Amino acid sequence: MTAKAPLHEDAHEAHHGHSHGHDAGHGTFRSYMTGFVLSVILTAIPFWLVMGGVIESKAATIAAILILGVIQIVVHMIYFLHMNTKSEGGWTMMALIFTIVIVAIALAGSLWVMYHLNTNMMPMSPEMMKNMP
Repeated sequence: MTAKAPLHEDAHEAHHGHSHGHDAGHGTFRSYMTGFVLSVILTAIPFWLVMGGVIESKAATIAAILILGVIQIVVHMIYFLHMNTKSEGGWTMMALIFTIVIVAIALAGSLWVMYHLNTNMMPMSPEMMKNMP
């Protein structure tokens, strides 16, 4: 029985001591609760802004909601996804940056096409529309 004890301890140590390829911890109860409380607050504030009519300007309300949404995304990435520059040797951050760049290019291109779509369309009169198949 004593011969198996060191093997069991080595296996236990290898299992729990191994970081599975990343340096970030899996989070504690306190960090999850902090993230949860911040998420609830960052959800309640925009709801209050809209339902209470706190800001008169519609554009300012939308801007405030977008800013709070971006802050909430960062909170989720830090507290729930455990993303930082050290995890996975920096590859998760590189993947995030690459994803953000691709999404920004796709959104900017889509908005550019939609904005210029009306000016690049062939003008049609109502009579021409009736003759369309």
